[in-house]
Amino acid sequence: MSLIDRINPKRLPAHVAIIMDGNGRWAISRELERVEGHKEGVASIRKVMEAARKLGIPYLTLYAFSTENWDRPAEEVNSLMDLMVHAIAEETEELKKNHVKVHCIGDIDRLPDYARTALDKCIRETASCTKFNMIIALSYSSKWELTQATRQIVREVINGELRESDIDEETVTSRLTTRGIPNPDLLIRTGGELRISNFMLWQCAYSEFYFTDTYWPDFGEEDFYKAILEFQGRERRYGKTSEQLVPDLLSSDAVTDDDLSATLN
Repeated sequence: MSLIDRINPKRLPAHVAIIMDGNGRWAISRELERVEGHKEGVASIRKVMEAARKLGIPYLTLYAFSTENWDRPAEEVNSLMDLMVHAIAEETEELKKNHVKVHCIGDIDRLPDYARTALDKCIRETASCTKFNMIIALSYSSKWELTQATRQIVREVINGELRESDIDEETVTSRLTTRGIPNPDLLIRTGGELRISNFMLWQCAYSEFYFTDTYWPDFGEEDFYKAILEFQGRERRYGKTSEQLVPDLLSSDAVTDDDLSATLN
């Protein structure tokens, strides 16, 4: 039985986020320039997006460039911006054909004008697509995002638009760049590092983490399916006990014997 056939369609994550790590090391291991690893990584994006679409997963977030990445050598940063613009221009029509809506989260005001223009054009042209959502985290960090949300809340309190006593988790959530997008159920990190690198710290409070040594350029559909299968073998308790989860499962129309087995074992 193939990996995709082993996946339970009733227990899919609604949102998968990926830290695409290992492009540079992939290139160096082959005695290539680092930018060649980033180029190869674009092909992996296509493969993984297709795998997610096949399964019917509606949201896929890709951590493409962090705020800390601006501190990399200028030559590499410029190459990454050029690659992004080229990839966006090349893929926009295909994205529209497959009804993929593109979102972007991050401090995009820091992007070069030509990169911002290309990104805005893609977002605008895919705005009416409804079958699949691809979220690009670009010039993004969770600390930056939470700082911006905090500043907005403070301004609203000072201006009398918000009472301090009304501030709760939803107040923060609704002011993040991810507002309107469900929190990731599964976070995948490639490249062998065991950290989340300032990525969606608020949103990933109850996400399942999956780490793999595979470099991003080598990560394909089968690797994605392995991560989904691993996710389906996890018990997501959200602070509850296993015993508390059984009644919840029994009351669900989508419950299967595998669901109960995963909870009880």
